[in-house]
This record gives sequence, C-alpha cells and structure tokens, in this order.
Amino acid sequence: MTPTTQGLVSLTDGAQVHWKALGDTTRRPAAVLLHGGPGLPDYLGGLAPMVADLAPVYRYDQRGTGRSGWRGRHSLARHVEDLAELLDAWELSEAVLIGHSYGTGLASRFCLRHPDRVRAVLLMCGPFVGDWRTEERAERGRRMSAAQRQRLRELEELPHRTEEQEVELLTLAWFTDHSDPEPGWRWAAEGARRRRPVNWSMNAELGTEGRADPLDGHLAELRACLPARAELLAGVDDPRPVSALESLALRLGLPLTRIDEAGHEPWLEQPDLVRAHLRRFVRAAVGG
Repeated sequence: MTPTTQGLVSLTDGAQVHWKALGDTTRRPAAVLLHGGPGLPDYLGGLAPMVADLAPVYRYDQRGTGRSGWRGRHSLARHVEDLAELLDAWELSEAVLIGHSYGTGLASRFCLRHPDRVRAVLLMCGPFVGDWRTEERAERGRRMSAAQRQRLRELEELPHRTEEQEVELLTLAWFTDHSDPEPGWRWAAEGARRRRPVNWSMNAELGTEGRADPLDGHLAELRACLPARAELLAGVDDPRPVSALESLALRLGLPLTRIDEAGHEPWLEQPDLVRAHLRRFVRAAVGG
C-alpha cells in the first residue's frame, strides 16, 4: 500500500492550509500538484497515484477552498508565498511542480519569485496568453445548444442561487471543457457536486489581478527563470485555444505535448497517455 499522510500548515498570516501526500515523504525531490480554479478545492487526487512510486506527491487546498479555511483578501503574490511556506513546512528545498489550469499560472509566478526552489515544472492546459478568451467564448457557445446558453445566462444573473441551481450552473459551465459531450456532461455534473463550495470572491479577486498584470508581460523574465526541465501539455479539444499554448511554447522555448481527443482535463479522456507522459516527466526530473 502506498502511504498517505495529511496535515494542516499554519501560515505566517494566520491562514491554515490542508495538505495531503501520497508516497514516501522521506524521499527527495518531491512533486507538488497545483490545482486550478481559482476558487476550487483540490481535485487532482487522480493524478497523484500515477507517479507516487517515483516521488512523493503533495497536493493541497488553496487558502479559502476545501479544508483550508480562510476569510480575507486574495492576491497572486500571497498564493505564491503560500506555496513557499508549504515547501518549508514539508522540508523541501526544491520541488517538481505540476500545475493545471490556474495552477499553471501559480507555478509560473512561483518560478519568477523562487526559481531556485523549482527542480522541474510541467504546465498542463495553461497558462494562456494573448487574446484567447474571445475564441474560448465562441467555442463554448458552439458546444452548447441555444437553450443551454440561455439557461446559463439566467443562472449567472441570479443574485442568489440554491444548491441545485449552483450545481446546474457549474455543470453547464464545465461540460464544454471536454472533447466528448456525453461523458463530459457526466464528469461536469460529478465535479459540480464534489468541487464545492466555489469561492467566487477568490475567483473574482485573482481574476481581476491576473487581467491587470498578465503573465504576457513577464515572459522574457520567465524564460530566464524556468528550470532546465520545463514542458507544456495541452488537450487538443480544450475550448481554450491550443494555439495560445503553441504561441507560449515558442516564446518560452519549451516543448509542447498535444493530447488528441482530450479537453481541459486530459487525464479523464486519455488516462493512459497522460499517465505515460507524467511518468516520463517525473522520472526524468527526479533522476536528472
């Protein structure tokens, strides 16, 4: 049996962050999974067993989500320092970072601030640069019926939503993340009940800050700060345009792996391909 440990870390500003680790935590280096959102609890538990025999895998609920209780303002800089303090608590001088969606932006900003603490970094389905949101909105609209688009607008405009309305809204918002709409609807509905509650204020605060200070303006610095082993991975059928990640790969000089017939969570639609890629990446990172 692969050992599992968990705990709470008290950060310097009083926030408490809940974490879990899979594998032998005495081994170095370790991998850290950074989930997306922002405003969702950790949902990357399915990825940890793919590589926990190669390195211990840590993951955590970002402050204000899941079991990491927090009421207060959020900032990108504070989330970066949360990760630094967690590495200290776990006694990790460096780590292999694997970020997904918003977690790729967090990993990138951590590289900018603490490059000496990043052994390797894998950016999955992000970060996106340029004017990608226009194309994403259009693609999501194409994947929905007129009735679904109308219902989503109605739910978004409600000043208060019941539990079932929140689940319905999230299902409609998330099912278009996937390549195949039939299992995509099921995955979205399951996620709408498990990945809760959504911290909408955190989502709004970090989203506003990210738009005011996008990574686009830091790419030259980021390229200089990235570790020698850094890669991008994308689901070809993600509604967020893969062309934005292709542009990022060129600007950062990084390899980009495209997973066909997969969307924003490629491990759901192509688990074997994603497992093989993660294992290759982590094996090379911990042995290199």
